[in-house]
Amino acid sequence: MLQLQVVREEKDKIITALQKRNIDAAPLLEKVLQLDEKRRTTQSLLDNTLAESNKLSKEIGMLFKSGKAQEANVLKEKTGSLKEDSKRLSEELNTAAKELQDVLYQIPNIPNDLVPAGNSEDDNEEIFKEGDIPTLDPNALPHWELAKKYDIIDFELGVKITGAGFPVYKGKGARLQRALIAYFLDKNTEAGYTEMQVPLLVNEASGYGTGQLPDKEGQMYHVGADDLYLIPTAEVPVTNIFRDVIINENDFPICLTGYTPCFRREAGSYGAHVRGLNRLHQFDKVEIVRIEHPTNSYKALDGMVAHVKTILKDLQLPYRILRLCGGDLGFTSALTYDFEVFSTAQDRWLEISSVSNFEAFQANRLKLRYKDENGKTQLAHTLNGSSLALPRVLAGILENYQTPEGIKIPDVLVPYCGFDIID
Repeated sequence: MLQLQVVREEKDKIITALQKRNIDAAPLLEKVLQLDEKRRTTQSLLDNTLAESNKLSKEIGMLFKSGKAQEANVLKEKTGSLKEDSKRLSEELNTAAKELQDVLYQIPNIPNDLVPAGNSEDDNEEIFKEGDIPTLDPNALPHWELAKKYDIIDFELGVKITGAGFPVYKGKGARLQRALIAYFLDKNTEAGYTEMQVPLLVNEASGYGTGQLPDKEGQMYHVGADDLYLIPTAEVPVTNIFRDVIINENDFPICLTGYTPCFRREAGSYGAHVRGLNRLHQFDKVEIVRIEHPTNSYKALDGMVAHVKTILKDLQLPYRILRLCGGDLGFTSALTYDFEVFSTAQDRWLEISSVSNFEAFQANRLKLRYKDENGKTQLAHTLNGSSLALPRVLAGILENYQTPEGIKIPDVLVPYCGFDIID
């Protein structure tokens, strides 16, 4: 969330910046300032009341020592009243602080200056494109038909077991899926990321820490009996490793990677664009997360983008990079680059990765801090990216590598698969 001091000092600047998101933040920011003033006033009254109570307690002790019990008892009645006042003020302070935090949770991150204005994904800015789009046979098939033809993914069986959006991978399809996961993790660890294996369920504090709550509560699966959430991405548990942590400045950068299944309700998703692997309720993803010094976070973002490019170049898939506009920017992000792979059989671009810098927005929620060279506590910056989300990468491979003889396996994956064609 936004830092309260920044809201106090730069309200007008924030209002202007959030207009890129097509948001009029003025009412929320004004409410923040009003609640902040109420909280500070209440805190001052409470401090004065407690100070007066402590002062009287000392006087009472001295009076009793001096044998002036009657005067001491008079003051004791006054301290009783002060205790009631302090209890009431403490409750009012807690209420004001919670109300203030709840409003701050509703305000999205400030877009970076590089974020273009725009209302939707149609206004995203293409900044890079690489790879030749293959010319397929006129009888080329979309990946969901290829999956059925070669018996490598069974969507109907997933419906039987669970429901729509939970496919079953079979035979060479399962092995290709496993090969992609291993390859992505190897690429990430070779680039200096430490592999982590993390829980697939998180508590509410973790959801708030990385900003999934309360913004995306309706998209997360909730285990009501235990008040836990199935993770929508490994970003949540991996980043929350550092919740309430003060790290050493010389520990930067902290670079982590992890593979997890991801779970998203995707409420309201329907139509041809969600067929097959295009949009699932359960899917596999390999994530990279960085904890950075604020002065280095945008250099780190560029490095993460360059890293994902090397993976797609190895896979020899045609792709492009988009800089997201304000209207399409995620709630917690200051700047996001989306990677899209071209699905030749579907004749459309499919998002396979988002690489984002959250600056101090998540760190403020997480209380993720470091001590600077002067010993002063500062907020770190957090970043994350998909490297990569598997379903649409797999869809791209199946469609772009299809031949009359079968589906060829990208050269870089053959050692991981143990075969070079699905036929």
